[in-house]
Amino acid sequence: MTTLWLIRHGPTHETAFTGWRDVPADLSDTAALARLSARLPEGAPVIASTLTRARQTAAALAGPRPRLPDDPDLREFHFGAWDGLGWAEVADRWPDLSRRYWEDPGDTAPPGGESWHEAEARVSRAVDRLIASALTDVIVVAHFGAILTQLRRARRVSAAQVLAQPIAPLSLTRLTRTGASWQVGEVNHHP
Repeated sequence: MTTLWLIRHGPTHETAFTGWRDVPADLSDTAALARLSARLPEGAPVIASTLTRARQTAAALAGPRPRLPDDPDLREFHFGAWDGLGWAEVADRWPDLSRRYWEDPGDTAPPGGESWHEAEARVSRAVDRLIASALTDVIVVAHFGAILTQLRRARRVSAAQVLAQPIAPLSLTRLTRTGASWQVGEVNHHP
């Protein structure tokens, strides 16, 4: 049995697509970080994506917990040419493609980016490695899309259904894997 304590990184205040573009997190809400850290298991190792916002958040939450090497497979979705553009600009420049990307997530990808299926396979590889390592608890600091891929997996719903689920910055989503079964605990929880 492995419990994944999935944490979305601290806020970035970005108003555009932010995938692999490396931006810092705002970790000024030290009270929220302290509450979140207190909710996490004491001896559990902490792992993060290789993006700065996740690494900074992991460092702020880790305290005496051991750190595992950052994993690029835990990165946010790769938005390719859309990264750094606003939602309206993407919809204006790629109306059919952007509509398909959100309404029927699966194999549709932004130019130079990755599809839902590609991102989910990448994140799932990282999660499966953590599960195979026989850790009882592991704290994973990642991103909105990365967390949603694993929530979709656990709930066994479509990508379109899980996209409606909010995952706020500094929120906790807890998933437990026992054999082939998933159990969903808190989702988008703010301690």
